[in-house]
Amino acid sequence: MSTKFLHRALFCLGLALTCFANTSCSDDEPSNPGGGGGGGGEFDKAANLNYTAANSQSWRNYARQVALLLEQDAATLYDSWETSYDGGPAFKETFKLHNGGSYTDVTDCITEIIDKCVEITDEVGNEKIGDPYRKYTAGRYTEALYAVESWYSFHSRDDYANNIRSIRNAYFGTTDSTVSQHSLCSVVERINPTLNQQVLAAIESAKNAILDIPQPFRNNIGAAEVPVAQQACIALGDILDTQLRNAVQSGLSSQALTKEELDQVVAQYTDFVILPTYKDLKEKNSLLRAAVDNFYNAPSNDTFEAACEAWLEARTPWEQSEAFLFGPVDALGLDPNMDSWPLDQVAIVNILESGRYDDLDWSDGDSEEDITAAQNVRGFHTLEFLLFKNGNPRTVQ
Repeated sequence: MSTKFLHRALFCLGLALTCFANTSCSDDEPSNPGGGGGGGGEFDKAANLNYTAANSQSWRNYARQVALLLEQDAATLYDSWETSYDGGPAFKETFKLHNGGSYTDVTDCITEIIDKCVEITDEVGNEKIGDPYRKYTAGRYTEALYAVESWYSFHSRDDYANNIRSIRNAYFGTTDSTVSQHSLCSVVERINPTLNQQVLAAIESAKNAILDIPQPFRNNIGAAEVPVAQQACIALGDILDTQLRNAVQSGLSSQALTKEELDQVVAQYTDFVILPTYKDLKEKNSLLRAAVDNFYNAPSNDTFEAACEAWLEARTPWEQSEAFLFGPVDALGLDPNMDSWPLDQVAIVNILESGRYDDLDWSDGDSEEDITAAQNVRGFHTLEFLLFKNGNPRTVQ
């Protein structure tokens, strides 16, 4: 997947706050990796960074450039599925007709759908929730804090719950919580109703367990609800990876299920889950770019807050697309472009000071290291860093 969870050395920002249940950040050793015993240097610069009159022009330029790139990437993603991909037919046609790349049969497409649902359960359970929890229980409290995705905005739980909703949408064949007659849910209900109820319960259990974690997650990494949520996600992945996959294969083998039915499932999934989600992503990222432009043109607490609200709105369809991170989003590098984590906060500060906004761009001829460096200073989380601080919109000083 993307560079989001390549666990490089995390950059400790050293914010002064009580951040965990029963444990403060100051309990960690060292409290400021990369700095001396008293902190300082590049890490403190990132930790204490605020929007000021001195950096306001560069700050707004940077935010506008990141928002523009997000808008472009979201448009590229939707257009690749809807209009044309890589100079050829729209990817929706390749997937629905299973006549290109790794798709030679409808079962390849069904396997892709299930694989990606399983992958996101693993990412949410073992990485997004599990990695901070493992660091916390090992006594690495500061590392645990900075391993929490979306902690600038305090939006972590919502992101993770939306990842589970992306699985629900893939299983239901819709984005509105109804169940399509041409969906995996309906197919499994017909051939194995007991299993269908188990899948439905596991999806709901994982979502609710995530939302049961006290808010914000970054302040409650050690809460009792955290391992419960982790295990609920893992349990969902297990049932999808074994029982659901086996049920489809057994249904085909016994002729209780036909490939024609699965063709309808793939078409429904493509036209009524993937395309509307990506269309929503494209439209909301255009609104986000407009909100950031308003902040650029008229910086104020109100326009800062409006940009934050637009970021939250644009974030939802992205997180609800993470059960289908295949095709153009993967091949074109759009996932790490838009959603790399963790960030290189020191590099972000350097760009703010230097104005080298071309550091955000990369091309196919660049090295993997250069591409990763560019992706770590753009996307949703860079904009989140520029817009939010401690769960609130930043302010004009």
